[in-house]
Amino acid sequence: QVQLVESGGGSVEAGESLRLSCASIGGSSSAYGMGWFRQAPGKEREFVAAIEWNGGSTAYADGVKGRFTISRDGPEDTLHLQMNNLKSDDTAVYYCGACRSWDVCLSSVDYLYWGQGTQVTVAS
Repeated sequence: QVQLVESGGGSVEAGESLRLSCASIGGSSSAYGMGWFRQAPGKEREFVAAIEWNGGSTAYADGVKGRFTISRDGPEDTLHLQMNNLKSDDTAVYYCGACRSWDVCLSSVDYLYWGQGTQVTVAS
């Protein structure tokens, strides 16, 4: 069974950057599509970005296009989310997930495995 562990969250000022990472432990996630979701207080978990198994295709939520970049390191079996020009609206707990297929997965119901989440706080 794949276990996912996120890291890289923190507190920053608006306009600054953070890079989140998601390591696969106990099993490989290389055959799965992967993604990032986030959940702010009082809100439902929402899609942020996704990438197919070999990194060939990606998808982003409209609110993060041009600011966030999702990537995966095959040999390290690690998923990344580079977040630039952060805004206060980006404040949330960020979760990485492994999809039940190799494709880009946009809905949380399509994800088999989830990490425990990492907090991102952006001060305006």
